[in-house]
Amino acid sequence: MNQYKIMLVDDEPDILDLLEKALNIEGFYNITKIDNGASAVTTCRSIQPDIIILDVMLPDLDGYEVCKQIREFSHCPVLFLSSKNDELDKILGLAVGGDDYVTKPFSPKEMAYRVKAGLRRAEYRQVPIQNFSLKIGELMIDVDGCRVRKNGKEIGLTAREFEILRYLAENLGRVISRERLYETVWGEDGFGCDNTMMVHIRHLRQKLEEDPAAPRYIITMKGLGYKLVDPYEK
Repeated sequence: MNQYKIMLVDDEPDILDLLEKALNIEGFYNITKIDNGASAVTTCRSIQPDIIILDVMLPDLDGYEVCKQIREFSHCPVLFLSSKNDELDKILGLAVGGDDYVTKPFSPKEMAYRVKAGLRRAEYRQVPIQNFSLKIGELMIDVDGCRVRKNGKEIGLTAREFEILRYLAENLGRVISRERLYETVWGEDGFGCDNTMMVHIRHLRQKLEEDPAAPRYIITMKGLGYKLVDPYEK
């Protein structure tokens, strides 16, 4: 039996029970169920879950606000669950720090597998698989520790943000299409990924660039994709 700690946040008991049963079938038993946003934040701080499934529509704080507060102290994967299927809602979920967004009605088995995928990505950040760091301009990308520093100051990135930056760094100077970047980082078909990728790139620029409106590291190649460059190399 695995020991991953999973936190489920939804105000509908039937949804919580359905998710718990689906996860039990896949071998996940260390599950905490929460029915409101305020408790979700305090419980997350105390138990430090490995992954969270978070409903957007909660009776007190909405899921977006809960995620924003959790991101102040935790970078664990957050999978939004929502009855809202509007593209803007999905983009907002990613913008506040979510890692995935699933709409209701959902397949319990699919949710269990999305949890597995989220945990794998989080583990990838924690387990050293390459014994080196990448220095690009003022950035130091620690592949072993999955950390990024700029001028010695650590920059907090989400799991997806780090994976995007790492992949671009490993292909320094090469143009990577949005579809290829999405397929590599998300492990899914990149069709229709433009808005999702644009949100993550914008967040990376806000954290890495002196002036996100005039980026020096992550360059957009119009109609082609993105490339990471060293601004100090001629």
